[in-house]
Amino acid sequence: MTDELGVLLRQLRKRARLTQEQLAERSTVSVRTIRRLETGRSTDHRLSTLHLLADALEVGKEERRQLTDTLGAAQQGVAVEPPEPAPAESPRPAPITPAGPPVGGLADAAASLAREVRRRWQREEGHRRVHDPFPLPVRWQPVPAELMDRPENIQRLQPGATPRGLNLNGDLRSVVETYRSIASRRLVVLGRAGSGKSVLAIKFALDLLAAPAAPARVPVIFSIGPWDPTTTTLRDLLVDRLLRDHPHLARQVPSGSTLAAALVDADLILPVLDGFDEIAEALRAAALETLNATSLPLVLTSRRDEYARAVRAVHAPLVWAAGIELTDLTVEDLASYLPRTDRLGGEGGGVGVWDAVLERLRVRDAPASTRLAEVLRTPLMVVLARTMYSEAPGKDPAELLDTARFPTASHLEEHLLAGFVPTVYRHRAPERVDAGRGQRNRDPDQAQRWLGYLAHGLIRGAHEQQDLAWWRLGQNLRLSTRVLHTVLVSALCMTMATWLVQLLAIASGHVEPAGLGPALLYGLLVGVFSGAAFGVTYFALDVFGRTAAVPSRVRLRLSAADRRAGQRPVRAFFTRFKFMLLGGSVLGIGYSWAVALVSVLDSELALSHTELMKIVLINTLLYGLIIGLTAGLVFGLLAAFEAPMDITAAATPIRLLSVNRTTAGRQLLVLVPALGLGVVLCGYAVVHLFRGLLGTLLWPLQEAVLLGAAGGLGGATSYVLAFTAWGQWLTLSRVWLPMTRRLPWDTVAFLEDAYHRGVLRQAGAVYQFRHIRLQRHLAQSYRHRHTDRAPDGAGFAREVK
Repeated sequence: MTDELGVLLRQLRKRARLTQEQLAERSTVSVRTIRRLETGRSTDHRLSTLHLLADALEVGKEERRQLTDTLGAAQQGVAVEPPEPAPAESPRPAPITPAGPPVGGLADAAASLAREVRRRWQREEGHRRVHDPFPLPVRWQPVPAELMDRPENIQRLQPGATPRGLNLNGDLRSVVETYRSIASRRLVVLGRAGSGKSVLAIKFALDLLAAPAAPARVPVIFSIGPWDPTTTTLRDLLVDRLLRDHPHLARQVPSGSTLAAALVDADLILPVLDGFDEIAEALRAAALETLNATSLPLVLTSRRDEYARAVRAVHAPLVWAAGIELTDLTVEDLASYLPRTDRLGGEGGGVGVWDAVLERLRVRDAPASTRLAEVLRTPLMVVLARTMYSEAPGKDPAELLDTARFPTASHLEEHLLAGFVPTVYRHRAPERVDAGRGQRNRDPDQAQRWLGYLAHGLIRGAHEQQDLAWWRLGQNLRLSTRVLHTVLVSALCMTMATWLVQLLAIASGHVEPAGLGPALLYGLLVGVFSGAAFGVTYFALDVFGRTAAVPSRVRLRLSAADRRAGQRPVRAFFTRFKFMLLGGSVLGIGYSWAVALVSVLDSELALSHTELMKIVLINTLLYGLIIGLTAGLVFGLLAAFEAPMDITAAATPIRLLSVNRTTAGRQLLVLVPALGLGVVLCGYAVVHLFRGLLGTLLWPLQEAVLLGAAGGLGGATSYVLAFTAWGQWLTLSRVWLPMTRRLPWDTVAFLEDAYHRGVLRQAGAVYQFRHIRLQRHLAQSYRHRHTDRAPDGAGFAREVK
C-alpha cells in the first residue's frame, strides 16, 4: 500500500528536478531511505523523515498534507487516490536566479546554492528562536564620517557630479532596502559585542533571497575570524569555505577549476564577511588592505573600536563602502519584549516575573537600575536574561538589582554568561528532537566542563578559532600525546594482524606450529617495532610536513577528467612517498630485528654470533627497502589518484562524519590488498637486485604472502585509525578524550544536543558557539578550574586535565 506514497514523492522530486542523491544532501535523509520510500519496500518510516523531505522539496501546505495523509493510509493499509501528476514543464521557480547571462551551468549552480543557503539560515533562525516571541528590534544610524568613504565614492560618481543624500537610518525590516540604496554595494555594519550583527547578517541574506527581484549574487555568510590575509587571499578564503560547507561545489567545470571557484570568479557570490573584529589584532590592518584592493560587493561586520583602529592603521576605511552602526536597545524595547517571554506570568491580572524590574528600569532611581539598563542594551544579554529568568522556574530577576552581588556592569554580564549553560541543561522532561530521539538530561556541571574544554581548544597561539570541527578535536592534545596515541594504536593493529595471520596459517596447515610462545612473542615484537615506525612517520608529517588530518573528500580517480582535479598528482605522490618511505624503512629495520630476537630465543645462538649478525644486517637492509618502498609507493599512489568526493555528500557535521566513515572504509579495502601485493612484488624485485651482491638470497612465496597479509591488514588498519580524520576522531575523540574525562563517551550526541539547546550553532560542516563572548567565558572558566596556564604560542593549546 505504499506505492501511492512512492509515486507522490517521486513526482514531487522530479518536479523539483532533483536526483535522489541531491534530495538526500538537502534533507539529510539517506539515499537508501528515499529509495525505499519511492519503491514502497517499507512502511516503517517516521513522520519526521517525511517532514525533512517536504522541507527539502519546498512543497506547499496542500502537498505536505497529501504526503502525511498518504503515509498514514499506507501504514494502515488503506489505499489513497494518488494526486494528478504535476506537469513536468512547469517546475517550481527557484528563489533566486542570477542576473545576466548564465555561464554554462553556473546559473543553475547559483540557484541551487541560493536555495541551500536560504534553507540553512531559516533553520538556524529557528534554532536561535529569533522570532520567539518576536525579533528584538535592531536599529542603526550612520557611522561617523571618518569610518566610511566619501559620499561621491560610495555612489561611484563621475568627477564633478554632486552626491545625493544617503538615508542610512533603519531597522531590521529595511536592511535589504538600505543595502540596495548603496550604489557600490559595499556596506560596513558596526556594533558593540552582542548588538545583533550576526542576526542582521542572517536577516540580510534571507531577505535578499526572498525578495521579488532576485539578486545577481548569492549572499553567503563567511566567518572570517580565523582568516590570515598574509597567507590566504580573499578569493582563496571564499573558495575554501564554499568547498567546506558545500562539498558538491567541488565538482569540476570545463575550465578545470571547481564549481566553487567558478562561482566566485563569475561574480555570482555576495560575501557577507562576519566578524572582522575576531581576526587577530596584528592581521586586521592587512585584512582591511586586502579588502580595499578589490571593488567586490560585500557586507562586513565588526565591533566599532577594532574596525576604527584598523582604519587608523591603514589611513583609510573600507573603500567605496557606506557604514551603519547598530544602536542600543531602549527600556521601552525591554518592556515590550521581556514580559512576553514569561509565558505564565501576568495571566489573570497577576504579577509578571519582570514587572518589578522593568518598573525600576523606567524610573532609574538608583545606580543598580542604571547599571542593569546598561547591561540589557544588547540583544545578547537580553536573550541570556530571558533564558535564565523567563524559562527557568523559581528564578527572580530582581536579584540582578543586588549591588552587593553585582557591584559593576561586568559582574552582571559574567553572571548572565555563567548562568546560561546551567539553565539550558537543567533537568526537564525529555523533548523530542527532529530525528525522533529523546533529548536526554545531562548534568550541568559535566556539560559545562565538556563545553569549556571545547572552547579552550579553539585558542591556538595568537589566533582564536571559532570553527568547532569534529576532525580537529584531537589536535588540542600535545604532539607528544598524539604521537603516543599513534604508537599504541599502530602497535595494537600490527600485533593483532600478525597473530591473526599466524593463527590462520597454522590452522590451515601451511605453517608448522612452533609453539604458542614464539608465535605470541613474534607478533608482540612486530607490533612494538611497527608502533615506533608509525610514530616516527606521524611526528615527521606533523613537524616537517605541516599536515593535519582533515575529512577526506576523496575517491580514487578512474578517468582522465577526474585526474585534473585537486593537488598535482606528481607533487602529491612525492610528498606522501618520502614520509611513508621513512616510516616503512623504520618498520622494515624493526621487523628484521624482531625476527632475529625470536630466532635467538628459539635457538642456542647468541645475538652477537658473527654469522647471525651478518644475517641480521642483510635483513635490515633488505626489509627496510622492501617495506619502505612498498609503503612509499602505495601511499604515494593513493595520494596521486585522489579526487574530490561525489557531489552527493552533505555539509552538516554529522553527515560529513558519516560520509568520511564510508570513505575510510573504502580506503581500508583498497589498502589491504595493495600493501600485501606490494610487499610480495617489492620483495621479489629487491631480492633479485641484491642477489649477486649479498650472496644467496631467498624470497619464498609462502613467507612473502604471510608477511604481505600481516603487513597489509595491520598497516592499512593502522593508517586508517591513526592518520585519517575519521580514524583520529574514533580513537581520540571517542576513546582517548572520554577516558580522560575531557569529553563524554557519546560525543556526537552531545554536540547535536548542544546544538538543539542553542549553545552551539551550525555553520556548514562545523559547529560554532552561539556567540564569541560565550565561547570566551567558557574557555576562561575552564582554564581557571583546570589549569593556570594559557595556551602556548606554538600553535596548539597546552594539554589540560
